[in-house]
Parts: sequence; C-alpha cells; structure tokens
Amino acid sequence: MGVGREGRYFMTRRFLLGSIGAAHSMHGEVVLQSFTKDPKDIAAYGPLTDETGRRTMEIISIRVAGKGIIARLKGVNDRTAAEGLRGTALYVDRDKMPVPKPEDFYHADLVGLKVIAPDGKAIGEVIDVPNYGGGDLIEIRPDAGGETILVAFTKDYVPVVDVAGGRLEVIVPVLNEDEPEDGDDSEASG
Repeated sequence: MGVGREGRYFMTRRFLLGSIGAAHSMHGEVVLQSFTKDPKDIAAYGPLTDETGRRTMEIISIRVAGKGIIARLKGVNDRTAAEGLRGTALYVDRDKMPVPKPEDFYHADLVGLKVIAPDGKAIGEVIDVPNYGGGDLIEIRPDAGGETILVAFTKDYVPVVDVAGGRLEVIVPVLNEDEPEDGDDSEASG
C-alpha cells in the first residue's frame, strides 16, 4: 500500500504501458506498442515488468520507424530472444508514475471510488473505466445488485470527480421502459 496525493491510500498497482510485438532485426530489436501519450515516453519510466511482475525489461534504446516504435532491450541480443518476448505486456509500478495535477487523475485511481447521484444518493462503486472505441466509460457495480451500469465518461454524465474524497458524482441515464429499445419492432405490422 502507498500514500497518494493528499494522503489517500491506494493499493500498489501496476499500469500497463505497452506490449512487445514482433522481432525487428537479427540483433534483438523489437517492435513496441506504446500506450503512453508520446509513444517514445515508454522508455522514460525505467525498467518495466511483465504481467507477473517477476521478469524485468529495460529499454536501452528506442526510435520511431515505419513499423512503429523500435526498441532494444537490455540482455536481448538476437532475433530468437526477441521472438520469445512477443506478446509480453509491459507494466510499471504505480509509484513510478508522475503525480497528476490536482484537476487530473489516472483512470486506475477511479476504480473503487463510490458513485453517488447529484442528490447524494448512493449508486454503487466504479469497477472499471473501459473504452470500446467510442470513448471512455465508467462501469459501475450497483449497490442494489444486478448487472453493471455503463455511463459515458463525460462532464454531462460525470460532473464531479473527487479522487481525494473517494467519490464520483454520476448522472445515470434512465430508459423509459414504455418505449421499445432500438431494433424492437414487436408492435410493427408485417
């Protein structure tokens, strides 16, 4: 466990920064997929670990090429060794990430926050911040049980993000149960 900004405790977490793709050369270079804002910044976090946290990889050089980001890893000196790393996810410990500005946060810091309605009524807890291609969503496990709720992570639906206070204010859209959902043409005549 560590202490976050403003004294909030968080479980030690690791952030996924990228993954290793194909071998690039006979000398052990690899193609990297980087999830950092500037793809080359993946090298700025120091040694990275695999999913288990037991295997450490250190990027000793990085460059942009036609195939993407090409990197040389410490101890990987030939194509066979590079091919053996294909598909390896690259993580960094949470404490190596920069402290976000007061108005910023990491998505991982939202997981576990309580979700309340604008009137203060408890709704549930954030369990994920997925993105299926249409923008970030907040996935909520309702306190009342049942299926999780997905809400667009926009100011319209999530007007308050209070990481230090351990809560999000969320406006959950309500479907009118009297109206058929898209594609429901049970009342249409044939």
